[in-house]
Amino acid sequence: MDVFIEPIGKLINEFSKLPGVGKKTAQRYAYKIIGMTDAEAREFAESILECKRKVRYCKICGNFTEEEVCNVCKTREKSIICVVKEPKDVVAMEKLHEYKGVYHVLHGVISPMDGVGPNDIRIKELLARIDGSVQEVIMATDADVEGEATAMYIAKLLNPLGVKVTRLAHGMPVGGELEYTDEVTLFRALTERKRI
Repeated sequence: MDVFIEPIGKLINEFSKLPGVGKKTAQRYAYKIIGMTDAEAREFAESILECKRKVRYCKICGNFTEEEVCNVCKTREKSIICVVKEPKDVVAMEKLHEYKGVYHVLHGVISPMDGVGPNDIRIKELLARIDGSVQEVIMATDADVEGEATAMYIAKLLNPLGVKVTRLAHGMPVGGELEYTDEVTLFRALTERKRI
C-alpha cells in the first residue's frame, strides 16, 4: 500500500527530481504547498511557468536573460571575458562587485567519462568572440579534474590567437584550517602565494 495519496505522492516525486532534494525534503515541500492558500499556490505555480516562458540564453554569452542580449553584454567592457561553467557561476562572480568585464557560459565542461566532449559545450562560440578587442580571457571553471581539463583545452586554443589567458588562483579558503586542507589545495596555496 502507498503511504501517500496519489496527488501528494506525485508532488513529492516531482520535488525529489530537483538537485539536492531527497525524499524527506521533497515531502516537506509538498506539505508546504498543501498548506498554502489557493492564491499562494497559484502564484507559486505561475512564477515557475513565467520563468519557463520568459528566461532564455543570451545569444552572445549564454547567460540567462529575458531579452536577446543580456545587460552585461550590452553595457560592460568587452576586452575581458570570464569563462564559467554555468549561469549560476556568473551570479557568484557578480556578488563580488569587482569584475567589470563580460562572461562566457560554457554550459558544461569537458568530461569524457560522461560523454561530454569539446563540441558539446560552447567553445566554438567563445572562439567566435575573440577579435582584436579581447585582451584577456579568465578561466573560472571549477578546480576539479573536468574544470582543469576544460581550462587547459581552451587555453591551448586561445594562446596562438595572442590573447592573454589567465586562471583564477586557488588556495586556502577564508577561515580554513591547515589541518583539514587537502594536499592539492594546500599545494596551490603555497605555490600561488603573494607578497604582503
